[in-house]
Amino acid sequence: MKKQEEKEVLALEALGNAPPSSQLAEPLDYIFAEHFRQRVLCNALDEIADQERPDRHMIEAVLRFLRVDFAPHMQDEEHDLFPLLRRRAEPEDRIDDVIGQLTQEHAADRLDAKLITEGLSKVLAGKAATGVTSSLGKLLHRFAENERNHLTLENAIILPLARVRLTADDIRNMAKQMATRRGITLQELGDAV
Repeated sequence: MKKQEEKEVLALEALGNAPPSSQLAEPLDYIFAEHFRQRVLCNALDEIADQERPDRHMIEAVLRFLRVDFAPHMQDEEHDLFPLLRRRAEPEDRIDDVIGQLTQEHAADRLDAKLITEGLSKVLAGKAATGVTSSLGKLLHRFAENERNHLTLENAIILPLARVRLTADDIRNMAKQMATRRGITLQELGDAV
């Protein structure tokens, strides 16, 4: 198998497979794993934007990720992680501005994800005569770049601070909320929660 084909297979696998539900018992690790998948998404979007004839399977994987996995991840952060971190942060952490910025970026991400989903659905259905249009390609690149910057902030500031500030009860409650959001029962998580 050629290197490019291997890369595509790995991307399809990463986009198509959420972290194991057992990892929800460690919600910060689960979020970090989701961030890896989002980086794969960014690479896939850049490739789709640059290809004359984008791979149908890659577009399908991107659409599935955006339709199924993207919103719950943002809810994990906005409904669980960010409020808990605001509650537990010390004044010297000065986290409010960073969380405010990330929340605003989430709002923009939702709009862009909707436009990307609509555009790629048209490409997949053959309704876009030229494949990926110039404007869609620019949107894909912009979204990917914005997401990478967003993930850098979350991985470098939010998650490390959460590991220091959140209590064991915070982590347990967060795990329960995230599991519920995905339709996973506490019994499925076992004794870890």
